[in-house]
Amino acid sequence: MKQVIYRNLTSKILHLGFILLLTFSTSLTAQEGDPVKGKALFNANCAACHKLDKPMTGPALRNVEARLAEDEGLDRAWLNAWIRNSAAVIKSGDAYANKIYKEYKGVAMTPYPGFTDQDISDILAYTATTPPPPPPPTEITANGNGKGSGVSNNLILGALAVLFGLLALALILVKRTLNRFADAKGIEVASKEKGTPIWKAFVQNQFLVLVTAIFFLLASGYFVYGYFMQVGIDQGYEPVQPIHYSHRIHAGDNAIDCKYCHSSARVSKHSGIPSLNVCMNCHKSISNVAPETLAEGKTYGVDYDAEIQKLYEAVGWDGTGYTGDSQPVKWVRIHNLPDFVYFNHSQHVMVGGVECQTCHGPVEEMEVMYQYSPLTMGWCINCHRETNVKVKDNDYYTKIHEELSKKYGVDQLTVAQMGGLECGKCHY
Repeated sequence: MKQVIYRNLTSKILHLGFILLLTFSTSLTAQEGDPVKGKALFNANCAACHKLDKPMTGPALRNVEARLAEDEGLDRAWLNAWIRNSAAVIKSGDAYANKIYKEYKGVAMTPYPGFTDQDISDILAYTATTPPPPPPPTEITANGNGKGSGVSNNLILGALAVLFGLLALALILVKRTLNRFADAKGIEVASKEKGTPIWKAFVQNQFLVLVTAIFFLLASGYFVYGYFMQVGIDQGYEPVQPIHYSHRIHAGDNAIDCKYCHSSARVSKHSGIPSLNVCMNCHKSISNVAPETLAEGKTYGVDYDAEIQKLYEAVGWDGTGYTGDSQPVKWVRIHNLPDFVYFNHSQHVMVGGVECQTCHGPVEEMEVMYQYSPLTMGWCINCHRETNVKVKDNDYYTKIHEELSKKYGVDQLTVAQMGGLECGKCHY
């Protein structure tokens, strides 16, 4: 009977020991974070306020666990409590928590009570990773693609100069050879005799004078007319802005929709100048650009990081918060219509479905924004005559489309057929 009791007791002890061992090993495994998962968690939850190697709204987090343990004597339990509820740690009177709270101007950390121990371990594993080495510097050449073109422009010009020099020398030698040949054969080379000067002969010929005068009058009238017709037309106008903004990078490389920045184009007559707060939605986290982008900037003579610093100075951002010392940015207007012309962005963009590039050109390729179209009356009229209205699946045009289609007997309607050429449509 005792053997059975001892056997049952031994079995229970072994079973309990196995469970404890399994639990302990699981907890150890859980503390071993996965930096790959941690990176995803960091980017989704932490990157808005923290960087790994540079302070932002919050402190830099590279090797944060090791630094806190070494400098402040804080362990993982403190980090878990801080991440899940920083306000509670501050209220408890914790010295380091209050120090950080004051250092970052009373900005409390967003609590993450839903983070498990494994989630925190994964994030800390990511913060403990070694930063990648900086890429080798890219050699920028005149063609701006980081590779040598093989033959420089100076070399090409030098070769052309030598070629023309050799050609001139060859012509001189040919002339001398022909003269010697004529002397040897006894051929007399006719020389020009001095007679009436050309200008005097021209003045004495009244017909030529009359034709020339008429030609110059017509040419002068043509150029004067062309000059006055260009007054107020600023096609190609490309002013230098106080802060360099690359549409090529934002609208092209990063595929940011035009109406994200120019949001008032959806509902207003004007497209509007974006507020600098719109820029800071991204540039709170992006204070410098990738090395390859910096290399592209050298091609255009621009230091993108320096331009971002101009943005920070304008909004009063010191890298951790707003100082309140902001300055207005004096943007230079590019597209400007006369006061007597009415143009509504929302009518074209939302109702008409016109793409921004139709009027403003390939902005996604422009390093510096410039006026792409002439914006003249004739240019607008041609567009109204040639552009079909997008009436399909557009409730705004359902009824009028049916009536006008019967009137004109067509399936597609141009803006002109819908009254787009009436003076009162565009002029007050």
